[in-house]
Amino acid sequence: MRTPHASESTESETVTTTASHHLSPAFPGRAPWGTASKLRAWQQAAMEKYVQEQPRDFLAVATPGAGKTTFALTLASWLLHHHVVQQVTVVAPTEHLKKQWAAAAARIGIKLDPEYSAGPLSKEYHGVAVTYAGVGVRPMLHRNRCEQRKTLVILDEIHHAGDSKSWGEACLEAFEPATRRLALTGTPFRSDTNPIPFVTYEEGNDGIRRSSADYTYGYGNALADGVVRPVIFLSYSGNMRWRTKAGDEVAARLGEPMTKDAISQAWRTALDPRGDWMPNVLRAADQRLTEVRKAIPDAGALVIASDQESARAYAKLIREITGHGPTLVLSDDVGASKRIDEFSDGDDRWMVAVRMVSEGVDVPRLAVGVYATTISTPLFFAQAVGRFVRSRRRGETASVFLPTIPMLLGFANEMEVERDHVLDRPKKEGEEDPYAESEKELDEANQQQDEDTGEQDMLPFEALESDAVFDRVMYNGAEFGMQAHPGSQEEQDYLGIPGLLEPDQVQLLLQKRQARQIAHSRQKPAEEADLVELPAERRPVVSHKELMELRKQLNTMVGAYVHQSGKPHGVIHTELRRVCGGPASAEATAGQIRERIKKVQEWATRMR
Repeated sequence: MRTPHASESTESETVTTTASHHLSPAFPGRAPWGTASKLRAWQQAAMEKYVQEQPRDFLAVATPGAGKTTFALTLASWLLHHHVVQQVTVVAPTEHLKKQWAAAAARIGIKLDPEYSAGPLSKEYHGVAVTYAGVGVRPMLHRNRCEQRKTLVILDEIHHAGDSKSWGEACLEAFEPATRRLALTGTPFRSDTNPIPFVTYEEGNDGIRRSSADYTYGYGNALADGVVRPVIFLSYSGNMRWRTKAGDEVAARLGEPMTKDAISQAWRTALDPRGDWMPNVLRAADQRLTEVRKAIPDAGALVIASDQESARAYAKLIREITGHGPTLVLSDDVGASKRIDEFSDGDDRWMVAVRMVSEGVDVPRLAVGVYATTISTPLFFAQAVGRFVRSRRRGETASVFLPTIPMLLGFANEMEVERDHVLDRPKKEGEEDPYAESEKELDEANQQQDEDTGEQDMLPFEALESDAVFDRVMYNGAEFGMQAHPGSQEEQDYLGIPGLLEPDQVQLLLQKRQARQIAHSRQKPAEEADLVELPAERRPVVSHKELMELRKQLNTMVGAYVHQSGKPHGVIHTELRRVCGGPASAEATAGQIRERIKKVQEWATRMR
């Protein structure tokens, strides 16, 4: 971390009070400090660290919904008030977020011009709000502004500076002369190995360089503090049928072991609005919203769609289900930002959007989500779920509906895992990497900047039919329930969980509902069961941490067998999959991994 310039030096002081989100409009004529409501504990701690250390660069990693904007603007007002800087530049990922930053700053007396393009800035403004794309077009314009006046640059969702090589280079060129730089992010860092501008990387004992944050506030901490909502994931499976380009008809069930191409086509079949899967899941999500609104009257729901055609079709389905048309937000629509703001301020039930509501857009009343896109990167998933976790009062819960896709279920179980940006990724020969596929997909998706949906290379196919089956509930790394038909009492038990519950109450209630479902299932003869499926007691609750330990144990056993047999890692993993069945270990269930551990132990015993 670089030390401040001599001209930047300022008296270090202890921050003892408050946020600036209600500062006097007379700013900067009056002191911003000590005149507003209290900061959250993490914001206070981050501010105190900054004021004490006075760094030129500061990276704050805070989970979506934690209040990064308030922290950044509090810091901006402190630096302006103490004459450390003379102006502020905010760099945001999208046009809507640029305007959102300007509006938030205006509420505390900091005036940012969100329409700035070139030339001198009006004296009524304290700075500008621009996009990464805008900086990419005219980096020298912003460099000149930084050279002329002492500038604080706030880089919102800093990982976007790596969305294309030109954006990263432009940010370096534009803001290298800045007096202070504050980098913010709320989601896992990029999976490529290109360094992010103004981020410090430190080499660990293993020789791998990882990003080093100056202050980190993860989802787990935020959940414990009541700053964010606990998330209940409701997963839906079902039978899919589609026709390939070659004319072959294929049938498969979501969640069953399949090739990568088959998973992709089954997933897209499920999301096809002409099938039965989407109408059933939207109907279930609307029932969940009705339950949540009993405790949170203005709670809203959001469908995140892959493209505009699908978004319009989902909007039509919601109208048919509810009798009311949803707010439809399309990314290239000039009125999109206004519609998001109107939805945020109103009490309408549903919004359907394409991508642009996935990151940073602040609609605190969103409590129910439907993940109706085939984007399968950990970064986008975290951003999407981040739209629903912002807590307004204790006890609020968020509910997100997902297709039963192994990769998504893995992301859902990793909500509390904090990951740094890794520059070096050595891998032992043949060893399976549980993140390999998702890392590769994110790398591909990032090649065409921020608007790429990652769907360019998907094989052509024709969706024929789909149905939906309630599969399971995931919460806090554990799974509850067993499969049931939509509309059944078993499904209704989970959809009817109250919208206001403490996190430990959610866990307890899910355990009770599962026990009731198992007891109800046992009372029926097998031929009368709602679905002849594996009962929940034979699908033991396994946390994601336990699952990762099992994968580690399997890799250790395979490694030992490599030395014993002389065969490569990859050959042994492939043979285990052939003999025991199931997908790669990254997508295998706990039971499948245990079977492979048992089998490799059996092989090793025979060779002694």
